[in-house]
Amino acid sequence: MSTPSAARSQAGGYPAAARAAEATSPADPRRWWILAIIGIAQLMLVLDSTIVNIALPSAQRALHFADGDRVWIVTAYALAFGSFLLLGGRLGDMFGRKRTFIAGLAGFALASAAGGAAPDFAVLVSARAVQGLFAALLAPSTLTLLATTFTDAKERGRAFAVYGAVAGGGGSVGLLLGGALTSYASWRWCLYVNLIFAAVAAAGGLLLLSNPPRQSRPVIDVPGVVLASAGLFALVFGFSRAQTDSWGSSVTLALLAAGVALLAGFALVQRRVEHPLLPLRVVLDRNRAGAYAAIGLTFIAVFALFFFLTFYLQGVRGYSPVKTGLAFLPLPLALVVSSGISTVRLFPRLGPRRLIVPGLLVAAVGMVLLSRLGIDSSYAAHVLPALVITGLGFGAVVPPALSTATQGVEFRDAGVASGLANTMQQVGGSIGTSLLTAIAAQAAARSLGSRPAPSVAAVAQATIHGYSVGFQVAAIIFLGAAVICALLLRPRADKPLSPQPDTAAAS
Repeated sequence: MSTPSAARSQAGGYPAAARAAEATSPADPRRWWILAIIGIAQLMLVLDSTIVNIALPSAQRALHFADGDRVWIVTAYALAFGSFLLLGGRLGDMFGRKRTFIAGLAGFALASAAGGAAPDFAVLVSARAVQGLFAALLAPSTLTLLATTFTDAKERGRAFAVYGAVAGGGGSVGLLLGGALTSYASWRWCLYVNLIFAAVAAAGGLLLLSNPPRQSRPVIDVPGVVLASAGLFALVFGFSRAQTDSWGSSVTLALLAAGVALLAGFALVQRRVEHPLLPLRVVLDRNRAGAYAAIGLTFIAVFALFFFLTFYLQGVRGYSPVKTGLAFLPLPLALVVSSGISTVRLFPRLGPRRLIVPGLLVAAVGMVLLSRLGIDSSYAAHVLPALVITGLGFGAVVPPALSTATQGVEFRDAGVASGLANTMQQVGGSIGTSLLTAIAAQAAARSLGSRPAPSVAAVAQATIHGYSVGFQVAAIIFLGAAVICALLLRPRADKPLSPQPDTAAAS
């Protein structure tokens, strides 16, 4: 439960002073422009999760690195991003979201430029790691700025619908943009393009954003930073090693065990330190706990859609990168429609549970449909309906979950609450990458059996069988998430947090 306070109202657990400030403070007339620059920054981050994957084969040919090294282009970014998100959120709370927003954009752009100009593999991997570091600073700032700029329930719903559509559908746009840039320009432009997004968002941020004055001296929870960063690093790295080695290897098991132990130690430390990196009051609220679970499990499961369907369309159906990107477009379109209806019209009236749980069930149906794909399945009859259904379900989950994850928190905790939401996305995606890839590979191997020289048709059929099993596991994860959220989430939504800073907070 959230920490009690003498200033709480009996009606909804919302600070009375904050409600009064909200009632008397006019809405920021620049708020929709602020939403635009937040959306551009978030789109840049989401695009980067898929656009680089499309560029990998061309980058490998240009820089002459081995097949086994390809995973490090993705892993280096994921390790840095996932490990430092909580610290990035807390830095925003302490030093101001405008500062961390601009610094994150500038650093991400410079790292992207270095990666695009990389002469060899080492420079490219290093640039990707630095990208991840600045992404960990930028991502919590975007969500926190959104949560503190929009406090009116109806406007907040519209803002989170836009943000959720970008967060959920940007990956599909990344596939299309990556395919176009790789085919018609160069793989290097898949990194250079970030400079355009960053420049526009930074210019808008400098003009429109402001930092409230700090009321106290920033304090960094050093033990918490070390334990959280090391624990998340070991966890993400362990799942990455499981993808390249095996689940039973000693290195994989040691990394996963170390990650769990370090994060358990982090939770114990947070109960004792005076200025915790992650105040437990943020996660002990049922609604926020359910929202974090929904975000993490959804991003574990939805990986199957992007990864397996991309390889199915290109490897089995023979689609070009550009055609593959176009094939994914119904997903973000359905997501935009669903997120607009669910977050703007339904969420204020129904609350999180009555939206997120059905959305997870609908997304599970989409995964079941994809699990029935075969060698001769057509796009119109088999792929398109599954994309639309999954997009509709995804749109009913992600924006309400992101909104719930940042609702009702004290102003001083808004950054770390947003950082945790982003951590669940990033760690969930990393876990999904390793878990579902390993499951699909094992299923494909079992399908082939011990045949010494299987035919091309047999290999293709075994590969599709692996994808099918991966989609089935994703459906099970969605179903499990629906059960967890049904138990944790309350039917009604809390009041949004006030844009007025807590007088004791370091902003």
